[in-house]
Amino acid sequence: MKNINVKIVSSFSIGNSGGNKAGVVLNADNLTNIEKQKIAALVGVSETAFVSSSEIADFKLDFFTPVKQIPHCGHATVATFSLLKQLNQVKGVVSSKETIDGTREISFAGNLAFMEQKAPQYIYLDDYHTVLKLLGISKNELHDDLTPMIVNTGNSFLMLPVKDIKTLQNVSPDFNAILKYSEMHNVVGVYTFTPINSSEYDAETRMFAPLYGINEEAATGMAAGPLACYMHKYLNAKKEYHISQGKLMPLPSPSSITVKLAIDSGKISKLFAGGNAYVEKEVIISI
Repeated sequence: MKNINVKIVSSFSIGNSGGNKAGVVLNADNLTNIEKQKIAALVGVSETAFVSSSEIADFKLDFFTPVKQIPHCGHATVATFSLLKQLNQVKGVVSSKETIDGTREISFAGNLAFMEQKAPQYIYLDDYHTVLKLLGISKNELHDDLTPMIVNTGNSFLMLPVKDIKTLQNVSPDFNAILKYSEMHNVVGVYTFTPINSSEYDAETRMFAPLYGINEEAATGMAAGPLACYMHKYLNAKKEYHISQGKLMPLPSPSSITVKLAIDSGKISKLFAGGNAYVEKEVIISI
């Protein structure tokens, strides 16, 4: 029997409230992937990060949902490096992570941790109207100037723009249809959003990812990155975007994600998504 200490850290939180919970297990070098999967299932949050030593980066991170391993996770990355910074295991303003999909740079701005994502790839849909049934919306409820599109900055997400916050609040996701679409098109899930014009945020969003055992998620850093690229390309070309998520969930958990774009010769060369995080509690998992 092994007793594993798991810290539950809320990422992309607003102060010490809201955000998206991730499990973080430090010193995980001696855990097998089977054990990691068992732990993640018992922890029960959307993703758990396991931190071990690396020969090619500062830390190696493995990410597990309750049902499967995934290559990257935004909020679990922010959770992990915020915790490492608080524990003084990261010094300075730059660090790095090794994952099963390569290495990524991590940076810090004050108390905020940011993770690197790749330059965007845009995948145009031949018949985008077919995706409307995924959320039970009509053509008239789509945003007037934007169309659904798959965007990849390391993971693929379906971007589905709707006309206003009321429409976003009233979407009726067909989780079985979203799961099948995600499998067929190799996307993590559907990131539906509406642009907003406020002093705080550029978009309000909701994220549905039943393929990964997450019907709706409170904050998704790996999806906010592609959304910022989409908005840069089709709405307003800025270098920094602020994304709101989690407010419209059945059990609201307001979250704030900041995305910074690196522009080289007029094109996005890479980007960093990040935010605040705090330790909510610790639990002991026995396996």
